[in-house]
Amino acid sequence: MKKIFYLSIVSFIIFTSCNFAPGSYPYAEIYQFEVSEDVLINAVENFKKENSKYNLHNRERFKDGRSKNKTDYWYHTWFYYFESNKIVKCWIRGNKIAFIGIGDGFNLDSYKEINKDFSRKENKIQKEKFEKLILDEIKKYIPR
Repeated sequence: MKKIFYLSIVSFIIFTSCNFAPGSYPYAEIYQFEVSEDVLINAVENFKKENSKYNLHNRERFKDGRSKNKTDYWYHTWFYYFESNKIVKCWIRGNKIAFIGIGDGFNLDSYKEINKDFSRKENKIQKEKFEKLILDEIKKYIPR
């Protein structure tokens, strides 16, 4: 009887653990750079200045930066996929940039988190697209 009880507890933990992921952005895909946070933020800002098609001009909800909350550790940044009218949510902290999710249009209809809400195939496609269109280009703005 004890064996069945322990087995059922272990099974419950295994099958439900994904629903109790820790942290504010537990499913984010995180990319690390060998630069400081300031250099990484500057590279993102310069990329967006030179590639305005990825900006969300005059959209209050999608302003880059930290919130006014003193405990906000993340520098939030947004990118716009103009060809598909999708908005990409990211954060920067330290030497890392995280790809958090994608939403349709300016009200983020059908918002989906990367590594959680997409099928395995679609998740891979979205990450490759982000790496090619955004990350590879940001790297060009990081001083060597």
